[in-house]
Amino acid sequence: MAAMLNNRREFLQRAVALGAIAGGALRDDWMRSVEAAQRHAGDEPPEQVAANEFYWREIQSAFDIDRSLINFNNGGVAPSPRGVLDVHRRHFEFANNAPSRHLWAVLDPQVETVRARLARAFGCSADEMAITRNSSESLEICIYGIDLKPGDEVLTTDQDYPRMINTYKQRELREGIVLKTVPVPTPCGDPAELVEVFRKAITPRTKVMLCCHIVNITGQIFPVREIVRLGRAHGIPVIVDGAHAFAHFCFKRDELECDYYGVSLHKWLTAPHGTGLLYVRKERIGELWPLMAAVEPKSDNIRKFEEIGTHPTAPRLAIAEAITFWEGIGPQRKEARLRYLRDRWAKRLMQDKRVRLYTRLEPQHSCGIGTFAVEGVDPEKLSAHLVEKHRIITTAIKHKDVSGIRVTPNVYSTLGEVDMFCDAVEAVLANGLPG
Repeated sequence: MAAMLNNRREFLQRAVALGAIAGGALRDDWMRSVEAAQRHAGDEPPEQVAANEFYWREIQSAFDIDRSLINFNNGGVAPSPRGVLDVHRRHFEFANNAPSRHLWAVLDPQVETVRARLARAFGCSADEMAITRNSSESLEICIYGIDLKPGDEVLTTDQDYPRMINTYKQRELREGIVLKTVPVPTPCGDPAELVEVFRKAITPRTKVMLCCHIVNITGQIFPVREIVRLGRAHGIPVIVDGAHAFAHFCFKRDELECDYYGVSLHKWLTAPHGTGLLYVRKERIGELWPLMAAVEPKSDNIRKFEEIGTHPTAPRLAIAEAITFWEGIGPQRKEARLRYLRDRWAKRLMQDKRVRLYTRLEPQHSCGIGTFAVEGVDPEKLSAHLVEKHRIITTAIKHKDVSGIRVTPNVYSTLGEVDMFCDAVEAVLANGLPG
């Protein structure tokens, strides 16, 4: 009997031990990765942590991705860490058990916690924060929601995101407003030049301005506060396209002084695909029409912008896990790392005089996004070659002012992957594109 008890005790101890190991493998333990990274970093300043590969190796381990691919198009949409995926999956499966009950009675009320977390991260009140599906939806709420009359002018640059420009073009066709796009210097020598672009184009008919916080094709950061102040001095509201800015580099709402701001959270925050935020200053909410009809369209309740019908709550709730991951890394550390990765490839490739960089590398001009061109090489063919031959994903940019390759690594990207990318481009510089 004693032998049986000993055998049973041994079996249970082994089972518990194996269960703990299996649980650790199956359950995402990314917080442990962040804690381990912190031990490697200690009290190092962000610029030092940016080059601490022991730290970033721990952060990289929080992602389950296919390392046979090198994804340098995180500016389009980024993968989420395991923890975000697990939370997303858990909420989706719970909702699926009894959707009409679990979606609306149980999960939807929990969105308010996420709203508060996002508002805190952005630096505004929760009553000024709407959760949307992407920056396009956020910005279209503003673009369509501000009343305009035939002949009223809207002012933006010709480097703003095409979907936003096309949204105003549709208003132009339907309502007779006038869309005015102005060129910007590329690359820009002084941020004040970007303010002057808007200042010189304002007329008495200008009723709205739209500007990027960071331009998607080059990574140029705009001096948003100065542009907002310029608009305010002329009584012109300014809509800010922050699709690439939030969780990419550090700022708060008060530093921008803006009234309207839209973001895609599936880019730099690494939240689930199809999540975004819209900030509207409290006193502006009542006058802004929702994109889809709400019961009280002129109310000052920010939630009127979320009246889109039945939608999954799981990705919205998983935003909170993405915020926790971002905060665990530290926004300043992430910003420094993204610049470090960008500088590693950009400065190496720029040693060849045939490489043109469309992005200024100084911190006031850019962060993790960089765009370059190789003299005599079509960017679309080069981008296709990188995918087909080397399994490196980049973005070909075709614009009248910019014709090149956009490169956007993220915190899970390794130095080895950056170096393999440089090797591939240098092979083209040495031998040309095959075929």
